[in-house]
Amino acid sequence: MDNNTTPVRYSDEELEEFRTLIIGKLDKAKEELAFMEEQLSELSESTNNKNSADLFDDSSLHSEIEMLSRMILRQQQFIRNLDAALLRIKNKTYGICTITGQLIDKKRLMLVPHATKSVVGKEEEKKQIAQEPFGGAYRGLEIESSPSFNPIEE
Repeated sequence: MDNNTTPVRYSDEELEEFRTLIIGKLDKAKEELAFMEEQLSELSESTNNKNSADLFDDSSLHSEIEMLSRMILRQQQFIRNLDAALLRIKNKTYGICTITGQLIDKKRLMLVPHATKSVVGKEEEKKQIAQEPFGGAYRGLEIESSPSFNPIEE
């Protein structure tokens, strides 16, 4: 390979290095998830066992449960992203930007091992979204049309 061509993928040795990093992060993420789920279970139990008329205390407890639930959802998504990264390593497609097709910088992958876009790819994606109607605000939403409803009748 000459110096002017960009590698198409990371080497098997580099992929193994990333795999080791991701497995470490995955193990830690699963431990944190288990801890959060245990906390949520304890909070839910204390809510069920409590017959309090203290509205402030109840509100605070419900807010804590809601926050913990959101944290659990984020952690579950993070774990899914890490699992997907492991699959990409297995398929030898790990580290290839889904937008540009170029390799994602190794430093970026060390910091965000589940990244699927390079910095350049993320910028290109932002430009594409900005050019969409309403700045991409309705991206991914399907709008059902109802033949029986016509807001403008003549």
